[in-house]
Amino acid sequence: MTDYSDLGALYVNCTLKPSPQVSNTQGLIDLSVGIMERNGVAVDQFRAVDFDLAPGVYPDMREHGAEVDAWPELYERVQAADILVLGSPIWLGEKSSICTRVIERLYGNSSQLNEAGQYAYYGKVGGCLITGNEDGIKHCSMNILYSLQHLGYTIPPQADAGWIGEAGPGPSYLDPGSGGPENDFTNRNTTFMTWNLIHLARMLKDAGGIPAHGNQRSLWDAGCRFDFENPEYR
Repeated sequence: MTDYSDLGALYVNCTLKPSPQVSNTQGLIDLSVGIMERNGVAVDQFRAVDFDLAPGVYPDMREHGAEVDAWPELYERVQAADILVLGSPIWLGEKSSICTRVIERLYGNSSQLNEAGQYAYYGKVGGCLITGNEDGIKHCSMNILYSLQHLGYTIPPQADAGWIGEAGPGPSYLDPGSGGPENDFTNRNTTFMTWNLIHLARMLKDAGGIPAHGNQRSLWDAGCRFDFENPEYR
């Protein structure tokens, strides 16, 4: 049996509800977390709204005028994880403003380099979970997963899952009688997403990450062109 005990996953719940309010997004996150933990993956998680995240795209916004900024400490938890899952509700057809803030702060660290001279998130795996009572699961997932891969995360097949109730005012995921926790389509997709994240994280860790040749910013800046034919160097 494959050992996953050296893998770590971080779930960031981008609900608008501070703790300890009931979060429907957390209800779906809990399903994925349960699969991770039953297979030995160490899980860390937090609600982003519980922290003072200054707006901006720099690693520490206190160096750019913010009075407080919890991101530098949270970023240490991001970097400690092999797997990152962003969970978001849908509002006006979009991911939450908190989710946008988290992605902006991830962006602020994305140009930093790892030990191989690659961008900071190379070798890490990303996915997302979406809840709501209006349409938009695929739209929100498209936006989140594109953002994560652009920052350097590797995205496996079927790296998103979600649940929505009837369009308009209606029950949310955890409301009695919503049918959310029993929904086979959501449960299947959440399970597939979770295992695909685990499998890809295992593969990348065993391989030592993404091969470094051809994508090292440090060597490009030093003049290496990795077979790129540039007329200046003929």
